[in-house]
Amino acid sequence: MPVKALYQGGSGEIVEKKSRFIATFETIESEEEALAFIGRMKKQYWDARHNCYAFVAGENQNLQRCSDDGEPAGTAGRPMLDVLLKEGVHNAAVVVTRYFGGTLLGTGGLVRAYQKAVQEGLKNSVIIEKMQGRSLKIDCDYNSIGKIQYILAQNQMQALDASYTDRVVTEVMVPEGQLERLKQEITEGTNGTAGFQTGELAEFALIDGQVKIF
Repeated sequence: MPVKALYQGGSGEIVEKKSRFIATFETIESEEEALAFIGRMKKQYWDARHNCYAFVAGENQNLQRCSDDGEPAGTAGRPMLDVLLKEGVHNAAVVVTRYFGGTLLGTGGLVRAYQKAVQEGLKNSVIIEKMQGRSLKIDCDYNSIGKIQYILAQNQMQALDASYTDRVVTEVMVPEGQLERLKQEITEGTNGTAGFQTGELAEFALIDGQVKIF
């Protein structure tokens, strides 16, 4: 199953009753990386009233932390974390910086403002879908390459590389669980003339139309 992950952090800002809420995202792999990021944000926005945060990491989002940073309990950190969990985003940390505008928002208003700021920051971040898969090298003759390219296109799989010598070798990333079906399709489509070489299990994602292996 694909996993949504933060690939590139962004930022977003909203204003509620003259209070500014600035959400900043960063990709993290561990609690140490998250805390280092939070520390940098607190230094950058040292003059703000609050720097609330939330982060999730781990394969199953098992690492979860949040802080209200002086706001009324439950009005900032937890609502921010809830947005990350609802969106299913992995390996993400967000700090929402608040510059107080002089008007109290009330608990409900704070919850809405912090969640809205996080959503705004997410809009300006790059979220990808990571998948488990294996590289597959397909060896064929020149008469079969057109058929193989057609099968790959039908399966929405993009070639990583191709070499043309006396035969054609095409490399593609195949999501785990689809490998045997794809090999069968190609075998049938080429009348058994194609050869295969399967690589190790790896994580990959499609970013700006290109396959990236992690």
